[in-house]
Amino acid sequence: MNNKTLQKYADLALKIGINLQQKQTLVIMSPVETAPFTRMLVETAYKMGAKEVVVHWNDDFCKKMRFLHGDIEIFENMPQWEIDSLMFYAEKNAAFLSIAANDPELLKGIDSKKIAKAQTARNVGLKSYYEKVMTNTIQWNIISVPTSAWAKKVFPNLSEEEAVENLWKAIISSVKADTENPVETWHKHLANLKEKMDYLNKKQFKKFVIKNSIGTNLTVQLPNRHLWASGKDITKSGIEFVANIPTEEVFSMPYKYGVDGIVKASKPLNYGGTLIENFSLTFKDGKIIDFSAESGEEALKNLINTDEGAKYLGEIALVPYDSPISNSNILFYNTLFDENASCHLAIGQAYPSCIEEGDTFNKQQMEEAGMNDSLVHVDFMFGTKDLDITGIDSYGREEKIFKNGNWAF
Repeated sequence: MNNKTLQKYADLALKIGINLQQKQTLVIMSPVETAPFTRMLVETAYKMGAKEVVVHWNDDFCKKMRFLHGDIEIFENMPQWEIDSLMFYAEKNAAFLSIAANDPELLKGIDSKKIAKAQTARNVGLKSYYEKVMTNTIQWNIISVPTSAWAKKVFPNLSEEEAVENLWKAIISSVKADTENPVETWHKHLANLKEKMDYLNKKQFKKFVIKNSIGTNLTVQLPNRHLWASGKDITKSGIEFVANIPTEEVFSMPYKYGVDGIVKASKPLNYGGTLIENFSLTFKDGKIIDFSAESGEEALKNLINTDEGAKYLGEIALVPYDSPISNSNILFYNTLFDENASCHLAIGQAYPSCIEEGDTFNKQQMEEAGMNDSLVHVDFMFGTKDLDITGIDSYGREEKIFKNGNWAF
């Protein structure tokens, strides 16, 4: 990929994604394999006036060796220095940019008990940090950059070099960095998403009935005073940012106790380095009462058993099947991309901003409003080309929201 295009991508991440402010600290969480692009981000951030750029490196190989050979006791608690580092910068109103690019099958064959302990320890240890993320107290953004293992999973029949180049092309296209002025293109894209968001907020549907041919038959009730959101978020201090690049979704929260029926995943879920494939969840009064998966079932079980809130949903997101990422016909095995090719739900924590004054609620008020609380927030995809969603308002009137996988209005 040429440097001019990569620079457009870096500019996009920092100007639209993070919206980096003058004299603001930027924290980047990056795989070592993506170092060349990360260094471009660092240089660009300083040129934009960053006060400091801090990089937290991670490495898939070292992570896998740790899980293979490390004693199980080391996974029971997250090191305090890692927690303190993130909280130190979060308290200083730093912006956080993450590069999500791990090997989709990194932890295949690893002791599931180690994985479960590590994920729980991380979720518990970073609870305060995640609260700042979920309540938009800080600016945050997730992008992605190809790595060899990931590229070979997406394009298994190509050489490693060809696979990486093809994945670069797919990413650059999906984030619109191949346009003449990606920043301006994104302003128009965000305005289009806002139109859908405004319509749904005006309608205030009471519930959705969701059906498709692969077996999903689900009713999702929406809480009173719920709010739909789209690509653009605003921090409590008034700074606009875009959390995910790419993003094609308009999303809100389900009423915690108002989900009934069955949903079948339409794409694999890469959860912490384990692929969960062809899985389904059955709900009654909002709670998962049954589940199955052709592969990765133990990982799915561990996710659902993280805490009580992981047995309920925290997000419903609408994404047209006829979207750029979906039309690429590429299965990315990366939630950042796959969730923007498909309608999706999230197991676990709800975004407080998806209900009026939700970011001021205490635990009791959250429960009374039907807002789910959990240590986890994990998206999974259910959208298909024949997906139908019917909205039903408080008077029982019906309106088609999605027809044949796409917006019906």
